[in-house]
Amino acid sequence: MRPLSAAIVGGGPGGLYTAALLKRLDPGRRVTVWERNAPDDTFGFGVVLSDETLGGIEHADPVVYAALGADFVRWDDIHIVHRGTRQTSGGHGFAALGRRRLLEILHERCHALGVELRFRAEAPDPATLSRTYGLVVAADGVHSTTREAYRDAFRPTLTNHRCRYIWLAADFAFDAFRFEIAETEHGAMQLHGYPFAADASTVIVEMREEVWRAAGFDELDEAESTARCARIFADALGGRPLRSNTSRSGKSAWTTFRTVVNERWSHGNVVLLGDAAHTAHFSIGSGTKLAVEDALALAACLEEQPTLRAALTAYEEERRPVVASTQRAARASLEWFEEVSRHLDQPPRQFAFNLLTRSRRVTHGNLRLRDAAFTGSVEREFGCPAGTPPMFTPFRLRGLTLRNRVVVSPMDMYSATDGIPGDFHLVHLGARALGGAGLVMTEMVCVSEEGRITPGCAGLYTDAQGEAWRRITDFAHARAPGTAIGVQLGHSGRKGSTRLMWEGMDEPLPEGNWPLSAASPLPYKPGSQTPHELSREELAAIREQFTTAAARAARAGFDLLELHCAHGYLLSGFLSPLTNHRTDAYGGSLDGRLRFPLEVFDAVRAVWPPERPLTVRVSATDWAEGGTSAEEAVAIARAFAAHGADAIDVSTGQVVADERPEFGRSYQTPYADRVRHEAGVPVIAVGAISSWDDVNSLVLAGRTDLCALARPHLYDPHWTLHAAAEQGYEGPGAVWPVPYRAGSRRPVTGRTDAAKPRLTLRGRRQDGEPAPGSDEKPGLEPDKKSDREPDEKPNKKSNEKTCDKSYAKSAVESDV
Repeated sequence: MRPLSAAIVGGGPGGLYTAALLKRLDPGRRVTVWERNAPDDTFGFGVVLSDETLGGIEHADPVVYAALGADFVRWDDIHIVHRGTRQTSGGHGFAALGRRRLLEILHERCHALGVELRFRAEAPDPATLSRTYGLVVAADGVHSTTREAYRDAFRPTLTNHRCRYIWLAADFAFDAFRFEIAETEHGAMQLHGYPFAADASTVIVEMREEVWRAAGFDELDEAESTARCARIFADALGGRPLRSNTSRSGKSAWTTFRTVVNERWSHGNVVLLGDAAHTAHFSIGSGTKLAVEDALALAACLEEQPTLRAALTAYEEERRPVVASTQRAARASLEWFEEVSRHLDQPPRQFAFNLLTRSRRVTHGNLRLRDAAFTGSVEREFGCPAGTPPMFTPFRLRGLTLRNRVVVSPMDMYSATDGIPGDFHLVHLGARALGGAGLVMTEMVCVSEEGRITPGCAGLYTDAQGEAWRRITDFAHARAPGTAIGVQLGHSGRKGSTRLMWEGMDEPLPEGNWPLSAASPLPYKPGSQTPHELSREELAAIREQFTTAAARAARAGFDLLELHCAHGYLLSGFLSPLTNHRTDAYGGSLDGRLRFPLEVFDAVRAVWPPERPLTVRVSATDWAEGGTSAEEAVAIARAFAAHGADAIDVSTGQVVADERPEFGRSYQTPYADRVRHEAGVPVIAVGAISSWDDVNSLVLAGRTDLCALARPHLYDPHWTLHAAAEQGYEGPGAVWPVPYRAGSRRPVTGRTDAAKPRLTLRGRRQDGEPAPGSDEKPGLEPDKKSDREPDEKPNKKSNEKTCDKSYAKSAVESDV
């Protein structure tokens, strides 16, 4: 049963739009909005809307769409100014208007529809509203009192971040979206600016908390801060002043951004919407976007579902994954600006490209479509030969030159017999070598029988194993010339003596277990075997096992060796404070915890051929409280680099069983980026890098030197060659094996000569005329669907519209 009455707590754009939709869908429904502030009070000055968002509004309410269109300012370019140099990227398609004007339009629409608006009025307590109305929508913002009243039900997590920002305005219009970096004696400060009227622009000034304090902003009042910001960014402003909201609502004070996440979005007949439910940093322009999408989805679910409970469940199921994805992108963008000083020494065009792709939503491929000239200039500055995507540029490690930036990541196959790799390994690794990757890595190869993870793990602790590996490296070198093959050496430590992955990952063997050893006598998880703490004599013996295995690896013909110091295995167990509780010289401080891994590294380096590279894989975070910090990860990388490591393979986690990783696309790459820039060492990035567009983006932005991919290579052994074919690349970075050259073009899969549609009847009225607000353009082809991800800024030519609620999933907006 649909609710016959609705109370909206909060009169921002999300609350007002929800009220208008609910009233429009059911004119008999009683809808009341409570807003504690005056009608024209607002935080911020302008709102940036995309074509997708406008399309959603047009189809949901053409009256609102028409009113918005009359006030839009439109532009296409983004200017990025750094160290006196301006880079411009075009084709982004923005439309903006004043935030107060947006509220006025929504106020007018609500009044026209019969929504009751109560300004300067505190809403009754949530329990009273819940009894009085059929539905209560909490759209009361990041500091939601409704959410706090039912904290035990919603279970919110609120995270404050490290930058201070202030929301200001200038009385002139920027001619583009403008990012500008000011390097002051106190640290880096950044300006985010864009026009929202013919004579006005929003200006946000942001900086790290410690920079803000060092610059004395904590001692200035709002007027003094505003004047100081105008002086710092005088070039961007043309010497003109800035103004705040003081005269209207006093809401321009410095603040820190707060990320809001709730475990649940509804409780009884109370539902969260917009910032009350979730926030995403203003740098990707998502606040009003998400609230509008929430409103569309909530209204649609209330119409579609038979009961209120079913509607609120459907609303949350629909919106939660979209919001989670947006929040991951926003977190990446937020952290990029928090660490902007890390990138200041990049070449100007690479810095601009890095900024534009910071959220990992906008990619190399997106920017090529929008502005091929800008992207091409970045590629040339990077050193890409003509017609060569960044991923197919060579990279040198010591005496080894990799022909491209793709690495087949180490993947345990658990398919060896007595540690000997067999035909499966030959086919598995041989196929990936033929598939075009610059470097193919083995699984973790164990240095001793007791150092295995499972009975199916491969080893290099016998001559027979070494001979078997030689068969595989010979095949790769002979049949896939130009592809390097590397070996990863490791010892399981406390994570050994377990079943094959598909029989029970990390579960002890039902029988035939062997004793485990580790830095400290701590089981991996409840039910796991407790290892014994290694003595100094045992440490020396294990060090010798590593050197013996490394020497065998050299004789077996491997081109590169990686020391596995990640994922909770033996050497990683020494590095993490969660797994190393020793009180001797091999524990305690980071220097102590590094001691044994460095001793092993030095011993391996001594026997490994000097012209061949030696890399180290580390877990840059344990994803658990009290574990390895990002600062320690950089220190660990520096230590290995000082001892001769040629690159650091930056992974994360798998150190403790109760970890809480923040999964998402390319989710580990920020750690590689930090290690690369702060430790000054080449890095290999891993972690849900799934497309060649990701590889191009990460490499060109300077966040990594190489990209290691695992699952994509299980799905497609020829992933790299197919990436070349799909980009139209034919060159030395991706050479097809001679027998496979006939397959180097994508096969035709269906007819391509069919007549294209010339007219769509979608949305016609019974009299045959286009329905109001439909997207029909008689005599024209329908608009093509964009391949953009949900929060990317669209090309101005893209204005796809639809007649259903899909805009709740794809609407795009920026309110930076």
